[in-house]
Amino acid sequence: MLRGIHKASSTWLGKGVLAVIMGFLVISFAIWGIGDIFRGFGQSSALAVGGSEISLEQFREYYTNQLRQLSRRAGRPITPEQVRALGLDRQIIGRLVAETTLDQQAKAMGLGISNAEIAKRITTDPNFRGPTGQFDRARFEELIREAGYSEGRFVEAQRKVTLRRQIAQSLAGELRIPVSAMTAINQFRNEKRSIEYLALGAPQAGDIPAPTSADLDKYYQEHKVLFRAPEYRKVTLLPLSPAALAKPDAVTDADAKNYYEQHKSAFGKPERREIKQVVFPNAEEANAARERIDKGESFADLVKQRGLKASDTDLGMVTKNAIIDPAIAAAAFSLKPGEVSQPVTGTFGTVLVTAGKIEPGEQKSYEEVAPQIKKQIAEGRAKTQIDDLRDKIEDERAAGSTLVEAGAKLGLKARVIDAVDRSGRAPDGKPIPDLPQQPNLVASAFASDVGVDNDALQLAGGDFLYYDVTGITPSRERTLDEVKDQVAQRWRDDEIARRLKAKTDEMVGKLKSGGTLAQLATDAGLQVQKQAGLQRGKPAGFLPEKLVAAVFGTPKDTAASSEGKQPTERYVFSVTDVVDPALDPASAEGKAIATSLENSYADDITGEYVARLENEFGVDINQSVVDQVIGRARQ
Repeated sequence: MLRGIHKASSTWLGKGVLAVIMGFLVISFAIWGIGDIFRGFGQSSALAVGGSEISLEQFREYYTNQLRQLSRRAGRPITPEQVRALGLDRQIIGRLVAETTLDQQAKAMGLGISNAEIAKRITTDPNFRGPTGQFDRARFEELIREAGYSEGRFVEAQRKVTLRRQIAQSLAGELRIPVSAMTAINQFRNEKRSIEYLALGAPQAGDIPAPTSADLDKYYQEHKVLFRAPEYRKVTLLPLSPAALAKPDAVTDADAKNYYEQHKSAFGKPERREIKQVVFPNAEEANAARERIDKGESFADLVKQRGLKASDTDLGMVTKNAIIDPAIAAAAFSLKPGEVSQPVTGTFGTVLVTAGKIEPGEQKSYEEVAPQIKKQIAEGRAKTQIDDLRDKIEDERAAGSTLVEAGAKLGLKARVIDAVDRSGRAPDGKPIPDLPQQPNLVASAFASDVGVDNDALQLAGGDFLYYDVTGITPSRERTLDEVKDQVAQRWRDDEIARRLKAKTDEMVGKLKSGGTLAQLATDAGLQVQKQAGLQRGKPAGFLPEKLVAAVFGTPKDTAASSEGKQPTERYVFSVTDVVDPALDPASAEGKAIATSLENSYADDITGEYVARLENEFGVDINQSVVDQVIGRARQ
């Protein structure tokens, strides 16, 4: 379908078909609601928009492809349970409704696009370019296959995307952004403030006597929830990974050397040359130019005579494999520096080529890379064992074996974590090392129960991790004796915070009555400090975020106070200067603001348009069929 076509431009599935189906268009699912459109209307269709129906199998395929793309972006598998918990299932349904609605409208408007134009867009998509910078069919086929597409289905999907985009751009393609809106955003982002401040800590709270037993008991009774022991779970882990199963010592030198010879280029740095070429329309002109070179004319003179620019002739510093035409590549890499080739018959004409600077290649010896190669081979072989071992683990579990017992029978080492809380910490409060975060093992363990055979977690690199919850220690109230030291520390911290709050409130009152920071600093034994150039939401050195937020909520020449990183830190400050930023619409910042507003306005306009179309066409969603696909039980 695409053979023989060499030029184009457009989208890739990430920004077109799968990621954000309408390019710049992002429509909130709230637009089409979640209530009255859900009703049954048959057993073979998942949804219908006007006269267009999406079958159960079409919906299943769409939903699966969307999950695959979400997992790819997240860098880990996303389970159906996670999808439902995050509400992504509803968003996927909403996206499909919006797409189908726009497809219906495109049909009603009689919009179309030629096969040649679609092919042009695909073959010049940067995502499908190979090492040469040109369209690479092998890469194209690999990428769409990974995304779950055949060539025909991908081309048809691109056709629909293009038509949807035409509709969206007709609605919002020429938006004029109000300068007042740009100014307001620029002001919020780039306004700068300067302050003078005093920093107060525990020393400024004064001497705090040790709490009495009555103080501790009262504090404990009022804050019991802070000192509860969390729920702990005992978890058994059985990792299954190629790296753990690999046996590099079992790989023979003969196998490793064979791999080295087959992949030699991967263990070195290829030679690179500065290559220039001039393409002639026929061999006669090329031969005549070569004769002039032999008589003393330079390659640069030849380029100048033909009215060519440097960009027309310079291929840059390239490797041999980076040159598309094998004949030209062979000629270019046989030349000495400064030498000009004989005429070469290439794919696009007869060529004279010359070589400039040469960067020699480097090749590592087999001995240097033998350990690396043996490890690669061993892990590759181990990957073939993974599926077999998974089957054997499942057989052992079905027979009643624990993960520890199954691991012992299969030569795998299980790990037992006696107690872990929801934050991944042991009872001593220290984090338990080497717990996977993506996916989150602890969250999975706390979502399971004793006696449940959990599916293995799929980790990065093709690893799997089996886990069983083998014990649960419920959360409980700790006695005062167990947490006496913690209660005493919390009581002290609260007392410091209370005293500092009262002190800073008093200081702010004096400032508002005409006092100065300098006088307050002298009285308290502190030093007035200054900070300029503070901006909303941006790091401010060691100044805490709470203080910066308070600064931007305080008028110029006004005093206020703020808590620091902890309640035991407080600041008294005065805003001494406010710098309003000038808006330059032509600057990079101004253009970024305009683009952001354009996208936001376009989203709103297109969203309203789609909502109106859905109302006109009518939308029906067969809830029972949808639930069947997404695995949700009917309520």
